[in-house]
Amino acid sequence: VQLQASGGGSVQAGGSLRLSCAASGIIVRRDNMAWYRQVSGKQRDMVALITSSGSTNYADSVKGRFTISRDNAKNTVWLQMNNLKPEDTGVYYCNTIPSRRNWWGQGTQVTVSS
Repeated sequence: VQLQASGGGSVQAGGSLRLSCAASGIIVRRDNMAWYRQVSGKQRDMVALITSSGSTNYADSVKGRFTISRDNAKNTVWLQMNNLKPEDTGVYYCNTIPSRRNWWGQGTQVTVSS
């Protein structure tokens, strides 16, 4: 299984980014998928999830600003991030939820400056 996260970058506060997670070896529509964020030295925290039935949920800190979605044809999970804040800075990963330990990819760095 490979979960390739991409789309990160450096933006100013208030900006937007769209992350993508290209999956191979699994079918994302059949599983519960999530985006996680890791700040240096801390554990990975879930920020958004989408279930196999299409329900979504978000961490309180990103509600109203982030949107998770998936493209079944492309077997890809997206994370649209708007009105970014400096506290959104971190490395973003995708994985199932609950996560599979061996499925963590390299993640994509998001840096938000004030």
